[in-house]
Amino acid sequence: MEKTPATKPPVALQAVKGMNDVLPAESAKWEYFEQTATRVARQYGYRNMRAPIVEHTPLFVRSIGEVTDIVEKEMYSFEDKLNGEKLTLRPELTAGLVRASIESNLVYNGPVRVYCLGQMFRHERPQKGRYRQFSQFDVECFGFEGPDVDAEIMIMTARLWRELGIPDVRLEINTLGGVKERIVYRNELIRHYEANLEALDDEAKRRLHTNPMRILDSKVASVIEVNKTAPNLLDSLERDSRAHFDGLQQLLTDAGVPFVVNPRIVRGMDYYNRTAFEFVTERFGAPLTVCGGGRYDGLFEQLGGKPTPAIGFGMGIERVLMMLPDEQKSSGLDAYIVHAGVGAQKTASTLSESLRNAGLAVAQHAGGGSFKSQMKKADASGARFALIIGDNEVSAGTVAVKPLRDANGSPIQGEQAIITSSAVAAHLRS
Repeated sequence: MEKTPATKPPVALQAVKGMNDVLPAESAKWEYFEQTATRVARQYGYRNMRAPIVEHTPLFVRSIGEVTDIVEKEMYSFEDKLNGEKLTLRPELTAGLVRASIESNLVYNGPVRVYCLGQMFRHERPQKGRYRQFSQFDVECFGFEGPDVDAEIMIMTARLWRELGIPDVRLEINTLGGVKERIVYRNELIRHYEANLEALDDEAKRRLHTNPMRILDSKVASVIEVNKTAPNLLDSLERDSRAHFDGLQQLLTDAGVPFVVNPRIVRGMDYYNRTAFEFVTERFGAPLTVCGGGRYDGLFEQLGGKPTPAIGFGMGIERVLMMLPDEQKSSGLDAYIVHAGVGAQKTASTLSESLRNAGLAVAQHAGGGSFKSQMKKADASGARFALIIGDNEVSAGTVAVKPLRDANGSPIQGEQAIITSSAVAAHLRS
C-alpha cells in the first residue's frame, strides 16, 4: 500500500525585520503622544495635512539629492508591475507635502501652517529607537520668509516637551547660509579635508567632492578631530543671512527658550538652507537627536513650483516614546462590567450603552465565567473601575462599583460602593 507523504507544518510567519508591531498594551503611549502633539500644533494655528505613503521615485531623488545616504542606500524603491512606473515608499514627509502643495496650489491665498503624522521607510540597520518602518510627527510652514516663524516652531516644540513631561532635551541651532555662501564654504571645506586626507575614513573620502558638509556629521573619531579645526560657515555669512540668524536668536531669547549655537549641525537632505536646528537628549548616554529640521526656501522651485520660502521639522515618534513616563501605559478604560445571573447580561448591556452615551469608555465582559475569573479580566483590562452586576443588583436596580486604579493608572485597593444604576455615570465622573 502506497504511503501518503507526510506534510510539513507551515512555517510561522514573522514581521519584517525593523518593522515592528504596536500591541494594545503599548498603544496608550502612542495615543497619548499623538493627542498631545496634535493639540499643541492646533494651539499655534496648524492644520492637519496628509500625503500618500508611496510617491514617484524622482520626487525624492530631486528633493533629497542623488548623493545622499537616503537615496543611495536606504530607499525602498520598486517598479509598478502594471505600468512600469518607478515608485518609492516615502523615506521622509517634507517632499511629499511640498509636492501636494504645488499640485493643489495650497499657498495661492497666502502662507499656511500644517502638521502631519505618519510612517516612513528606510532600509538601514535597525537599532533602538531607529527602525526600517518608523513614525514621524512633521510640522511645515509654507510661505513664511522671516525668522519669526523659525522661532515659532522651536517655541512650539519646547512647549510640546513640557506638555509631554520630558525635561532633558536641549535645542541646538545653526545656519547653513544661502546658496552662494555655501559654495564658498564648500570649497573651503574641501581644501581643509584634502589637507587632512589621511585622517578621513572611506565614507568621508567618498563624500569629499560630492557632499563635503555631511562629513561634519561624521561619528568616526579621526574625522571628529579633523572637524574640530574645520572652517566655520558662520564666518562666511553675508548680511541678510547674518541678520536672519541674529533675529532668530533674539526671538528665542525673548521667549525664554534656551539654546546653544552648534556650527556642526548639518542636514541630510540637499534642500535645506539658512536655519537648521535639532532637539537633542543625552538620557541614553551618547547624544541622540529626537527632532530635527530647518529652512528649505528653494525646494518648491526645485520640484516645479513657484518660489516659496518654507521651514519645517520631523520628530521621530519611537525615540520620543522611549522618554515618556510609564504612567502612559493606562488602557484609557473608565469601567469594565462584570455580570452573572438571570437578566444580568441584559442589564449590563443597557448600562454599557448608557455610560457610553455619557462619554465614558466601557468594556462589557463577554464569554461567561465566574465572578472571580471576570474580576481578573477586569483588573487586566487596565480599567479604573469594575462594575459588578449579579442577581441582587438586577432586583434592586443597583450596581456594585469597585475602584481598581487611581487617576494616574496605579493599582489601588478601594472600597466597593453600591450605586443606583441611574447614578453610576455621575459617580464615576466624581
